[in-house]
Amino acid sequence: MAGNSLLLAAVSVLSACQQSYFALQVGKARLKYKIMAPAVFGSPDFERIFRAQQNCVEFYPTFIITLWMAGWYFNQVFAACLGLVYIYARHQYFWGYSEAAKKRITGFRLSLGVLALLIVLGILGIANSFLDEYLDLDVAKKLRHF
Repeated sequence: MAGNSLLLAAVSVLSACQQSYFALQVGKARLKYKIMAPAVFGSPDFERIFRAQQNCVEFYPTFIITLWMAGWYFNQVFAACLGLVYIYARHQYFWGYSEAAKKRITGFRLSLGVLALLIVLGILGIANSFLDEYLDLDVAKKLRHF
Protein backbone atom coordinates (compact mmCIF):
# COMPACT_ATOMS: atom_id res chain seq x y z
CA MET A 1 0.00 0.00 0.00
CA ALA A 2 2.74 2.48 0.91
CA GLY A 3 4.40 1.98 -2.47
CA ASN A 4 1.27 3.26 -4.18
CA SER A 5 1.70 6.65 -2.50
CA LEU A 6 5.48 6.87 -2.22
CA LEU A 7 5.89 10.07 -4.24
CA LEU A 8 3.10 11.85 -2.40
CA ALA A 9 4.56 10.78 0.94
CA ALA A 10 8.04 11.96 -0.06
CA VAL A 11 6.75 15.39 -1.12
CA SER A 12 4.69 15.62 2.08
CA VAL A 13 7.75 14.89 4.26
CA LEU A 14 9.82 17.39 2.29
CA SER A 15 7.14 20.05 2.74
CA ALA A 16 6.93 19.31 6.48
CA CYS A 17 10.71 19.79 6.70
CA GLN A 18 10.30 23.12 4.90
CA GLN A 19 7.65 24.23 7.40
CA SER A 20 10.00 23.31 10.26
CA TYR A 21 12.80 25.24 8.60
CA PHE A 22 10.60 28.34 8.30
CA ALA A 23 9.65 28.06 11.98
CA LEU A 24 13.34 27.82 12.87
CA GLN A 25 13.97 31.02 10.92
CA VAL A 26 11.34 32.80 13.03
CA GLY A 27 13.08 31.56 16.18
CA LYS A 28 16.42 32.86 14.93
CA ALA A 29 14.83 36.20 14.05
CA ARG A 30 13.33 36.44 17.55
CA LEU A 31 16.82 36.15 19.01
CA LYS A 32 18.39 38.48 16.47
CA TYR A 33 15.80 41.25 16.92
CA LYS A 34 15.16 40.54 20.63
CA ILE A 35 11.44 39.84 20.23
CA MET A 36 10.40 37.48 23.02
CA ALA A 37 7.35 35.26 22.65
CA PRO A 38 4.42 35.76 22.67
CA ALA A 39 5.15 39.19 21.12
CA VAL A 40 4.87 39.32 17.34
CA PHE A 41 5.53 43.02 16.78
CA GLY A 42 8.72 45.01 16.91
CA SER A 43 11.30 45.22 14.19
CA PRO A 44 9.83 45.37 10.65
CA ASP A 45 12.48 42.82 9.60
CA PHE A 46 11.20 40.37 12.22
CA GLU A 47 7.57 41.05 11.31
CA ARG A 48 8.21 40.20 7.64
CA ILE A 49 9.86 36.88 8.56
CA PHE A 50 7.06 36.10 11.01
CA ARG A 51 4.30 36.94 8.50
CA ALA A 52 6.00 34.91 5.76
CA GLN A 53 6.10 31.87 8.04
CA GLN A 54 2.52 32.38 9.25
CA ASN A 55 1.24 32.68 5.69
CA CYS A 56 2.99 29.43 4.78
CA VAL A 57 1.36 27.75 7.80
CA GLU A 58 -2.06 29.12 6.80
CA PHE A 59 -1.80 27.63 3.30
CA TYR A 60 -0.25 24.33 4.40
CA PRO A 61 -3.46 22.34 5.12
CA THR A 62 -4.88 23.29 1.72
CA PHE A 63 -1.65 22.22 0.04
CA ILE A 64 -1.48 18.83 1.77
CA ILE A 65 -5.14 17.99 1.11
CA THR A 66 -5.05 19.03 -2.54
CA LEU A 67 -1.70 17.27 -3.12
CA TRP A 68 -3.07 13.97 -1.87
CA MET A 69 -6.46 14.27 -3.58
CA ALA A 70 -4.88 15.11 -6.94
CA GLY A 71 -2.35 12.31 -6.45
CA TRP A 72 -4.83 9.63 -5.41
CA TYR A 73 -7.60 10.46 -7.84
CA PHE A 74 -5.83 12.03 -10.82
CA ASN A 75 -2.13 11.20 -11.20
CA GLN A 76 0.46 10.71 -8.48
CA VAL A 77 3.50 11.67 -10.56
CA PHE A 78 1.92 14.86 -11.86
CA ALA A 79 0.66 15.83 -8.40
CA ALA A 80 4.08 15.14 -6.83
CA CYS A 81 5.79 17.29 -9.48
CA LEU A 82 3.33 20.09 -8.78
CA GLY A 83 4.05 19.62 -5.08
CA LEU A 84 7.75 20.19 -5.72
CA VAL A 85 6.93 23.34 -7.66
CA TYR A 86 4.79 24.48 -4.72
CA ILE A 87 7.68 23.89 -2.30
CA TYR A 88 9.96 25.92 -4.57
CA ALA A 89 7.35 28.70 -4.81
CA ARG A 90 6.99 28.83 -1.02
CA HIS A 91 10.77 29.03 -0.71
CA GLN A 92 10.79 31.99 -3.11
CA TYR A 93 7.88 33.55 -1.22
CA PHE A 94 9.45 33.16 2.21
CA TRP A 95 12.86 34.54 1.33
CA GLY A 96 11.41 37.26 -0.88
CA TYR A 97 9.09 38.43 1.88
CA SER A 98 11.96 38.25 4.40
CA GLU A 99 13.88 40.79 2.30
CA ALA A 100 11.02 43.11 1.33
CA ALA A 101 7.24 42.86 1.17
CA LYS A 102 7.20 43.53 -2.58
CA LYS A 103 9.54 40.59 -3.26
CA ARG A 104 6.95 38.07 -2.08
CA ILE A 105 4.62 38.48 -5.08
CA THR A 106 6.25 36.09 -7.57
CA GLY A 107 6.43 33.18 -5.13
CA PHE A 108 2.92 33.90 -3.87
CA ARG A 109 1.40 33.91 -7.35
CA LEU A 110 3.22 30.74 -8.35
CA SER A 111 2.09 28.92 -5.21
CA LEU A 112 -1.52 30.04 -5.74
CA GLY A 113 -1.39 28.82 -9.34
CA VAL A 114 -0.12 25.41 -8.23
CA LEU A 115 -2.82 25.18 -5.54
CA ALA A 116 -5.51 26.07 -8.09
CA LEU A 117 -4.22 23.40 -10.46
CA LEU A 118 -4.08 20.77 -7.69
CA ILE A 119 -7.67 21.65 -6.73
CA VAL A 120 -8.87 21.31 -10.33
CA LEU A 121 -7.03 18.00 -10.82
CA GLY A 122 -8.42 16.67 -7.56
CA ILE A 123 -11.96 17.64 -8.54
CA LEU A 124 -11.59 16.07 -11.99
CA GLY A 125 -10.16 12.88 -10.53
CA ILE A 126 -12.82 12.60 -7.84
CA ALA A 127 -15.59 13.32 -10.37
CA ASN A 128 -14.23 10.62 -12.69
CA SER A 129 -14.01 8.13 -9.82
CA PHE A 130 -17.55 8.97 -8.75
CA LEU A 131 -18.92 8.54 -12.29
CA ASP A 132 -17.04 5.27 -12.71
CA GLU A 133 -18.12 3.86 -9.34
CA TYR A 134 -21.78 4.85 -9.35
CA LEU A 135 -22.69 5.29 -13.02
CA ASP A 136 -20.23 2.85 -14.61
CA LEU A 137 -18.91 5.69 -16.76
CA ASP A 138 -15.12 6.03 -16.90
CA VAL A 139 -14.59 9.40 -18.59
CA ALA A 140 -10.79 9.15 -18.48
CA LYS A 141 -10.89 5.79 -20.25
CA LYS A 142 -13.24 7.13 -22.91
CA LEU A 143 -10.99 10.15 -23.51
CA ARG A 144 -7.98 7.85 -24.05
CA HIS A 145 -9.79 6.21 -26.98
CA PHE A 146 -9.93 9.48 -28.94
